[in-house]
Amino acid sequence: MTEIDALASASPPEEGNLMSQITSASSLAEIIRAVPGSRRALESFGLDYCCGGQRTLADACRALDIEPDAVLAAVSQVEPQPDPEWASMAPDALVDHLEATHHAYLHAEMPRLTFLAEKVLAAHGARHPELSEVRDAYAAIRADLEPHLAKEEQVLFPMIRQLATATTAPQFHCGSLQNPISVMLREHDQVGELLVTLRRLTDGYRTPADGCASYVAYFEGLAELEADTHLHVHKENNLLFPAVVALEDRFAATSA
Repeated sequence: MTEIDALASASPPEEGNLMSQITSASSLAEIIRAVPGSRRALESFGLDYCCGGQRTLADACRALDIEPDAVLAAVSQVEPQPDPEWASMAPDALVDHLEATHHAYLHAEMPRLTFLAEKVLAAHGARHPELSEVRDAYAAIRADLEPHLAKEEQVLFPMIRQLATATTAPQFHCGSLQNPISVMLREHDQVGELLVTLRRLTDGYRTPADGCASYVAYFEGLAELEADTHLHVHKENNLLFPAVVALEDRFAATSA
């Protein structure tokens, strides 16, 4: 059974038992799965639950000098929510969802943020020279994400759809899909590091007192881009890719 199959078939936990499932030894991905809606709480502490989703809460907090109990207390305040629909999607449905949701968002939003980056730098760069570094950091993120999206849309996702609907193991030019997945994982790590840099340069996307409406829109857009990318990568790293690997393993076991 794949992780997605397991999520689909498992009985939902009672609301009162959600917090009993997680401790400082739980991974960040497990916390997200156990308490839908907790991603905002983790993000408020700067915790990376997507690329770093397999780290335990204790390890992730140690790296940032944060008390795990403070994070657990924040998560305990999250209003109970039902599991999101995407949490139980099969791999072929999940890639359709990723393209329609996160890829479409990025294709529309990244050009707007590039325009705002140049506009705000031109208007405020003399008083805020850090805006030049912010513009460059965002440009690096866009330069990473655009070819990454193309590789998923044109190469990896079509192969995942083929695998998910096959009755016998398909033969791919790359061999196992674990090979392109490993490339995607490395690229996720790279964009995660760039987002950390962007958050530092913007002081957590804090608009200065003399910032105009475009400045506010720019930093709000960057903050939204970070949040959307974290969720996007979480769905791929912690749901889609493990399900694809498990499906390949199942085909290998039946053909042995």
